[in-house]
Amino acid sequence: RRTSELDNKLRSKGHELEEAQKRVEKLEEHIRQSEASLDEQKRLRQELQGDVGSSKERISKLHEMLDSIVEQLGDARVDKHEDSRRKKRQEIVENFKQLYSGVYDRMINMCQPIHKRYNVAITKVLGKYMEAIVVDTEKTARQCVQYLKDQMLDPETFLPLDYIQAKPLKERLRNISEPRNVKLLYDVLQYDPPEIKRAVLFATNNALVCETPDDASKVAYEMEEGHSRYDAVALDGTFFFKSGIISGGSLDLARKAKRWDEKHLSNLKQEKEKLSEELREAMKNSRKESELNTVESQIRGLETRLKYSKSDKEQTEKQIVAFQREVDRLKSELETFQPQLNEIEKIMAEREATISDKKEKMNSVEDVVFAEFCKTIGVEDIRQYEDQELRAQTERANKRLEFEKQRNRVLNQLEFERSRDTQSNVAKWERAVQDDEDALEQAKQAEQKQMSEIDKAMRDLDKKRSEKLAKKSECDEMDDEIGKARREVGVIAKDIQAVHKQVNAIEHKMNQKKADRHSILKQCKMEDTLLPMTRGNMDDIENETSESNSLEYSSGMNTQMMYEKEARIQLDYSQLSEAHKELDDSDDVRKQDSKLNKHITELLSTVHKIQAPNMKAMQKLEFAREKLKETNTEFDNARKKAKKAKQAFEKIKKNRYDKFSSFFEHVSNEIDGIYKALAKNPSAQAFLGPENPEEPYLDGINYNCVAPGKRFQPMSNLSGGEKTIAALALLFAVHSYQPAPFFVLDEIDAALDNTNIGKVASYIVHKKKGLQTIVISLKEEFYQNADALVGICPDPGECLISRVLTMDLSSYPIDRSEPEEAFAR
Repeated sequence: RRTSELDNKLRSKGHELEEAQKRVEKLEEHIRQSEASLDEQKRLRQELQGDVGSSKERISKLHEMLDSIVEQLGDARVDKHEDSRRKKRQEIVENFKQLYSGVYDRMINMCQPIHKRYNVAITKVLGKYMEAIVVDTEKTARQCVQYLKDQMLDPETFLPLDYIQAKPLKERLRNISEPRNVKLLYDVLQYDPPEIKRAVLFATNNALVCETPDDASKVAYEMEEGHSRYDAVALDGTFFFKSGIISGGSLDLARKAKRWDEKHLSNLKQEKEKLSEELREAMKNSRKESELNTVESQIRGLETRLKYSKSDKEQTEKQIVAFQREVDRLKSELETFQPQLNEIEKIMAEREATISDKKEKMNSVEDVVFAEFCKTIGVEDIRQYEDQELRAQTERANKRLEFEKQRNRVLNQLEFERSRDTQSNVAKWERAVQDDEDALEQAKQAEQKQMSEIDKAMRDLDKKRSEKLAKKSECDEMDDEIGKARREVGVIAKDIQAVHKQVNAIEHKMNQKKADRHSILKQCKMEDTLLPMTRGNMDDIENETSESNSLEYSSGMNTQMMYEKEARIQLDYSQLSEAHKELDDSDDVRKQDSKLNKHITELLSTVHKIQAPNMKAMQKLEFAREKLKETNTEFDNARKKAKKAKQAFEKIKKNRYDKFSSFFEHVSNEIDGIYKALAKNPSAQAFLGPENPEEPYLDGINYNCVAPGKRFQPMSNLSGGEKTIAALALLFAVHSYQPAPFFVLDEIDAALDNTNIGKVASYIVHKKKGLQTIVISLKEEFYQNADALVGICPDPGECLISRVLTMDLSSYPIDRSEPEEAFAR
């Protein structure tokens, strides 16, 4: 019994030990995952903190840099048409670079003055070589010239490095001390790459740059050193050639010199775009602060769960140690019982064997002694008789003994009851019973109270669980809404960027209009032209000071103040005619402006020619007014006609687009199915695409096919048969839009094999209910699918006469096993 108890305890403890070990393994796995997630979240937090912190600093720096660049740009503008021409000319150079390896670039793109004060002088000296293209050899230059002729482009100037004769640099010219600040033009010009040094020497030609025209004249003609003459140029563009020719600066020269500044402006604009893009990225990174808060809350939750998991693991490991000690103790105790148990079992087995032998001997003796007695009473042996008698006697003895025990117990109880106070005991037990009943009643009431509290707690628990589920669903919905809101914020951010671009473009246009208005007002003030004003006066028009004509640009703040001051001027347009007020097209405005300028010029010339007052001037004035009125009327009529013509053109254009789009969409939808039916293979594909989606009828249509079992290839790489199938698919797709009464196909099978001829013939036969087809062919595959044959052959005789043979094949039907699904489309 003790052994079985130990075995049961051992199995129970072993099971508990296994459960604890499994729990430890699960906790270890959970801890590893939690630590990995915690490390990942900490890494993400560190990245977000770095992004958010660095982004804020970077944003402030980028704003400062952008403000600086915008201030440098100021009100500088580049003529759009001139800029477009330069881009086209630059594209020519890029084409040269791709075609010929020896092309460098234009001189102006590879050179840069060391200071803006030398811009005009360098522009004057370089002259036509400023836009020249530098190449390595004369052969390359000739190839470029031939390309210009082939493409019918404008002529260009080329500087072949192996062909031009460049004079060596005169070092002594660098040591001129009087007049002061005389420098070689070569020294004030930076260039890159160094390989073009020969071209730079050729273009500068040892020219000298001086501060003033007097200094330049002195250097050019009055240097006493060997009575030598030199080319000298002043900073204002006055050029003294050593041959004696003097060329002064001009307005066109100043405009050309601005090209050096425009290069700088172009670089500034590129830098501005780069910084704007970087600013947008930094703004995106700065918006990650909400993500950082989410990550920190996740980190706190992970740390809490990890703490609880580790404490649970420690407790479980302690339980495992206790279970292991208990198991070891039970095993050792079981091992001590086992030898004793084995010894006792061995002794018991020996005793059992001895007793069995003795009993057998006793039984044999008893059988001999009581043989006759057993025979007399009719039993087999004395043991059977003894068993029956023994059982009967044992039962009688047990009953007698039981009766005696009951009798003695009753007597003892009676005697005990007589000897003690029964009434007091009864009262005592009745009070005990009553107390127990009261306690039982209180316990029942307490139980009911506890049960009600338990029920209430269970209801609260169910309510909290339902609230938890509701909150969880709300949380999921909020997560979805947050994700949706983030996507919407991204879309809105893109829209805001687009709006910012539009606002910048509009502000740029407004600045252009303000500058144009300022130029017109300034010109009117300079010419003493009185302008009708409803508000303001001519004194509000700002005159540019001499500082604005310096090499530095005026600040954007002063310009803005000037524009704001001039904005107070409000002109009175009530004297304008209705025709002038209704002018809205820029071309019409330019035409009217040129017309009025021409008229003003004519009037001024007439005024200058007038030597005496014309007494008929009033009559001529009235006549001119009537003529002007008639002209304005004719102009209004012409403008209305032009407007109607434009509306009619737009209507026809829209109708043309709608009809073409309807036709193109129909053909695009049908051609794939027709191509699959012709190829009898669902893997075949055909699709159309316009080169110009906005006005597809102005450009070509791309037609591509994927032949069965092949990858995509351009149409030019397909075989002749594949091209024929593709062409037939396009032909039948076009026919499906507005079907013709019949087709005439002339030897379309020339590039087809018998298999493809059979596919085409089967398709034509399937479509014969809605289409009549006449096929000119020399292949038998078409003959056997035809409804009728028409043959043309010469008739023998003196004259060559064609003979026509016909044969009706409708009475010879062909068993067609092709499924209808192949031609369903």
